[in-house]
Amino acid sequence: MAKEKTCFACTACGYEVSRWAGRCPGCGAWNTLEETIAAPAVRGAAPKAAKQRPGTGAAAMLLRDVPEDASVRLSTGIGELDRVLGGGIVEGGLMLIGGDPGIGKSTLLLQVCAHLCRQGRKVLYISGEESAKQLKLRARRLGIDVPNLYVLAENALDQVEDKLTQLQPDVAVVDSIQTMYRPEMASAPGSVSQIRECTSLLMRLCKESGTATFLVGHVTKEGAIAGPRMLEHMVDVVLYFEGDRQQEYRLLRAVKNRFGSVNELGVFQMTEKGMAVVDNPSEQLLSHRAKGASGSAVFCGMEGSRPLLCDVQALASPTYFGTPRRTVGGADTGRVALLLAVLEKRAGQKTYNQDIYINVAGGLELSEPAADLALCVAVASSLKDTCVGPDVAVMGEVGLAGEVRAIPQCERRVAECQRLGFTTVMLPKENLRRIKAPEGMRLVGVDTVMQALSVLF
Repeated sequence: MAKEKTCFACTACGYEVSRWAGRCPGCGAWNTLEETIAAPAVRGAAPKAAKQRPGTGAAAMLLRDVPEDASVRLSTGIGELDRVLGGGIVEGGLMLIGGDPGIGKSTLLLQVCAHLCRQGRKVLYISGEESAKQLKLRARRLGIDVPNLYVLAENALDQVEDKLTQLQPDVAVVDSIQTMYRPEMASAPGSVSQIRECTSLLMRLCKESGTATFLVGHVTKEGAIAGPRMLEHMVDVVLYFEGDRQQEYRLLRAVKNRFGSVNELGVFQMTEKGMAVVDNPSEQLLSHRAKGASGSAVFCGMEGSRPLLCDVQALASPTYFGTPRRTVGGADTGRVALLLAVLEKRAGQKTYNQDIYINVAGGLELSEPAADLALCVAVASSLKDTCVGPDVAVMGEVGLAGEVRAIPQCERRVAECQRLGFTTVMLPKENLRRIKAPEGMRLVGVDTVMQALSVLF
């Protein structure tokens, strides 16, 4: 019996080599080459006809002559998901959603299928991991009993292609892309070549038929979608589910969207009846805030077009070691180290002998520089053991010279603070010159970190 021929494929870019190497010659990533079975070549045999068509045969057109797509987006029935998608599902769109196991990807998509069926749409749910009976049990737990929802427990893509061609659904769900395989390929399901070819075939099918398709993707321990990195380049939308499985809140972010913004954020809450939309996430995130405790500051961040208030917490305690500890959750560690150096150099706050712990309540990740002043105020509050007023919100970017720089969309941030009952907002003085204080609110403009700390404490 002839020995199977193997090759090594990069899990990041799909580059194939005959021998293993520590570094991929294609993308330069380290330790990404994995051994796969190469397709056997038969000598003397006639070339096999291509399963996929070589192209559409369409003629070149002038851009001004291309007809505009007047189709309306299809609503999923879930407002937060529509927000992240840019307004709804686009006809023929290929969308990839990834997240940790048990985060709620399949639950959310099953709820989307139910909402679409209630609108009279035909939906096909393709499961390569669960049987039809298991899907029935999940649907019963979620209270889903709708017509026009077809279920197919299959992971051979040639059978999936036949069913998609026969049914011609409006929306299809493939759960998950790592379990799909093409029988004519020798490699195992989940390999780089299988994922690439299966995604390519599904992309062609959804573009030709106009069926919007959701792909569920597993993630690696680093948090990236398993498989070649080019998988994210092939699809139209890439969504990530974030959050701890032990907590009730889930965050849905778009890292790629050809049909809308990539800065939008959807907030969900895991309940017994499935994923519930959090209509007012700012109020939910601040509901458990400790009253009268030092080391806490409220910051209003922008997630796309949505202002979101969160509680920035800091704890400073004397260190008993030569090197003080810096533990950060929800913010960039390098940025926090920079701000601590600014506090010590420009504001006279001694942090060299203090262990500093930073946390953003609710599991949020602060990536915008506008959170700098809130982080500095929280650390100074803990160092002084003095609390910030319960009706005070802080925002502003901090430079290396200790100056407080202007931030974008300040009016929307102030309006959100007013809606939740905050009466005082500390912001950069440059922003204060451009906006007018709402009735009943006090806006405090500052130029430096030292000035901000002297006003608050």
